[in-house]
Amino acid sequence: MRSSGPRRRFTLLSRRGPTAALLIAPVAMAGWLHGADATSSGAKRKAPEVRTARPAAVPESPRPAGSASVVQIVAHPDDDLFFMNPDTRQSIDSGSRLTSVYLTAGESDGVNAARTGPLAPSVRPAADKARYAEARQNGIRAAYAEMATGDRRSPWRRTAIPTAGGGTAELDVLAARPEISLVWVQLREAGSVSGDRPVSLHGLWDGRVAELPAQLASGSPVKREFAYDKEQVVDTVAGLLKRFAPTHVRMQDPTPGLVAGTDRPTDHQDHLFGARFAQAALVRYAQMPDHPAFSVQNYLGYFTSGLPRTLDPDTAAAKLHTMHTYAWTDEANYCGAEAGCGDRKVAARPGGHGWTQSVRYTRGESTSWVQPGRDGELWAFSVLDTRLAVWHRGARGEWTGHYSLSSLSQRLDGSWTTWRERGGQNLHGDPAVASDASGRQHVFVGSPLTVWSWTQSEPGAPLSGPTATGLPPTTLTLSAAPEGDGVRLWFRKPASGAVRTAHVSGPLVSPVTELGGVAGFGPVSASGPDHALLAVRSGTGVPGTYLPAPGGTGTAGRAAGTPRWHAGGPLFVGAPAGAEAGVGALGQDGRLYWSRPEAPQKWQPVD
Repeated sequence: MRSSGPRRRFTLLSRRGPTAALLIAPVAMAGWLHGADATSSGAKRKAPEVRTARPAAVPESPRPAGSASVVQIVAHPDDDLFFMNPDTRQSIDSGSRLTSVYLTAGESDGVNAARTGPLAPSVRPAADKARYAEARQNGIRAAYAEMATGDRRSPWRRTAIPTAGGGTAELDVLAARPEISLVWVQLREAGSVSGDRPVSLHGLWDGRVAELPAQLASGSPVKREFAYDKEQVVDTVAGLLKRFAPTHVRMQDPTPGLVAGTDRPTDHQDHLFGARFAQAALVRYAQMPDHPAFSVQNYLGYFTSGLPRTLDPDTAAAKLHTMHTYAWTDEANYCGAEAGCGDRKVAARPGGHGWTQSVRYTRGESTSWVQPGRDGELWAFSVLDTRLAVWHRGARGEWTGHYSLSSLSQRLDGSWTTWRERGGQNLHGDPAVASDASGRQHVFVGSPLTVWSWTQSEPGAPLSGPTATGLPPTTLTLSAAPEGDGVRLWFRKPASGAVRTAHVSGPLVSPVTELGGVAGFGPVSASGPDHALLAVRSGTGVPGTYLPAPGGTGTAGRAAGTPRWHAGGPLFVGAPAGAEAGVGALGQDGRLYWSRPEAPQKWQPVD
């Protein structure tokens, strides 16, 4: 896809690591199209080049229209409960097919007891890695059973299944809710957050070991020992994707960044290298015939502990309750297993390091993926099957869709300018950028304490800043749109999900207006006349939409009368986005859904 107009000067914004400063590269581009990075290794990349391809038809899903199949791929038992919930519970509540895949056994040091604190036993139990792995499995089964049926003792059907990698995995199916499954791959874990452990997913990925052995849990129907090489792990995960045919995949972050001033990742090495294996498997799965269109969501891990809380009190309490079930805090032997009914290491701190009070996506939070065209046309963009998916609504209201390979162009002389440091400390999230009525660019990035801004004194001038706006703490996801002589910002209140807004013009910042909301987390989409049509992720995971109260539009309407929030529609991926004609959301079933301003509670698939 190429631009037809003259060459323009763009500003490319980036963050390098979760605590990086703002970096800006001025680049003259012939055109820019965002697509998926399907690179699964750390190999050095070639210089960017322009690539074009004829769009291919969108493959049709073999499952009934509107049905979602969600696969979660995590490194350890409890990663899904700590870092993906409440999304996991929302999938369970919706009745969608849900499969959680655990790559390692999570055997740690084999001691099912708190290390320190009041719950630490006076006599430390003997280490038994197989039994500790079983206890963690029991805790996961109890947590899922309770979320799905209200009874942690609800039974599971447990079988051994062959894998595409040549080994065997355990498959558990919840008898009362057979659409819910757990898959235990049972590879050895690293046993250290960042220590040098060659016999691990990290070591296998980097080629330091030829194979990674299994660590079978006691009581598992898998009895035969095995080991996988790197390709066999990818084959195994790709085979599981083929078996469960997801329309939506949840995974951990393959590139979480480094702790400031060190070469240590901000997340557990099993998390990030497990995610890299999952990423490689997704690329392989996307090349298989007859799979349904699928989307991918990445989740932040350990680093959530240092950021503002995103969940409202009720949602955080429900998430913590599930962790208490997993951690077997009451120690009642309801499961009848000698290994124990849960993870007593977690019982010492079931909330983790603030992890039950938040959930954070590391990608896929753009609110500008719906854009207006000429004469009432609309364009919608997303990433499905690791390729760009494009929907177009013509002037007569008909929708069409297709895939296009991603393309990237460089400056006409073939060079790229160097990154230029623009300052800022402890910045998080993607930059929010908008141009005011005069053409001046405004850039905003959140930190745990306030929002920082960079502004041009006049169009084309260098950005000045950073300047602390003095705005209150946010959940770090910001949205911006031009308004008058400045920019209007939207953001969420920490530990609440309430939507807030303020107008910023250089050093002048208006008082913050709180618009209430429908709980939830993530960015705010603002569209329509005066950007008055707002859309968010609600506390139940479905879209929440807002129209101005009677008596005014724009800012006046936001401040007057009774807020008009509506929640309803599909569980969706990423963030909603809108235009004057309505709001779009990409459903977890791989379909685009659309809602009109006059009926914000009604969502219809466009295909």
